[in-house]
Amino acid sequence: MEAGSLALPEAGLLRMQAGWLAPARAQLLRQVGVGRRREVLDLGTGYGAVVPELVRRSRGPVVALDRVFHALAHGEDFHGAERVAGDAVTLPFASASFDLVFSHLTFLWVAPLATAIAEAARVLRAGGALVALEPDYGGLIEYPFEVAARDLWVKGLARAGADPFVGRKLPGLLARAGFEVRVSLFDKLFEPSPARFAFLKDLPLSDEEHAELGRIEGVIGACGPWAEVAHLPFMLVAAVR
Repeated sequence: MEAGSLALPEAGLLRMQAGWLAPARAQLLRQVGVGRRREVLDLGTGYGAVVPELVRRSRGPVVALDRVFHALAHGEDFHGAERVAGDAVTLPFASASFDLVFSHLTFLWVAPLATAIAEAARVLRAGGALVALEPDYGGLIEYPFEVAARDLWVKGLARAGADPFVGRKLPGLLARAGFEVRVSLFDKLFEPSPARFAFLKDLPLSDEEHAELGRIEGVIGACGPWAEVAHLPFMLVAAVR
């Protein structure tokens, strides 16, 4: 993840988030033939939560890039990967350097988005693949309506420098950059975890919005199993250069 404020959630939260997305991530990596991909770029690696998987499943080497130096210096998951400090909109690599670029909630935090996609295309070889898992908070499904936090997410993310609608923008931008694009969505609904609000509390909310979040958490605490639904659409992108 690359935040405009150069801040990241704590490593445990990012590891938990990576766990939530593991089945979708595994499916996408299989689609692009990760086992035959050699040079791999983990774009916006954060503390490196997905690095062990990329090292294990690809033919390597793996380069883990993030603009937050603290995460690169203090992450515990970088064994077998090279760590590079850099920005997604000005990648410090020669053209045609990689077989696979992997993005895990990174484009959410990158601006301008079209420039970052052009950079990803530049560093990929012909036939190289880009795998991206990116959310679209505009499509957040919540029930009952008393627990809806969509507006809090949208406002907080925008203030933090993120694009809460990045998911719907990504396929078209990739196609215009010359990628052959395949997009899917989560095909399962899971019972929501209260832990999702730990990320929301990290965002710059007003006092009134923090109070509203507290009210929502109180309502959720009174809900029984499956009495609450919260589904965040993710664009699961497998694109070939």
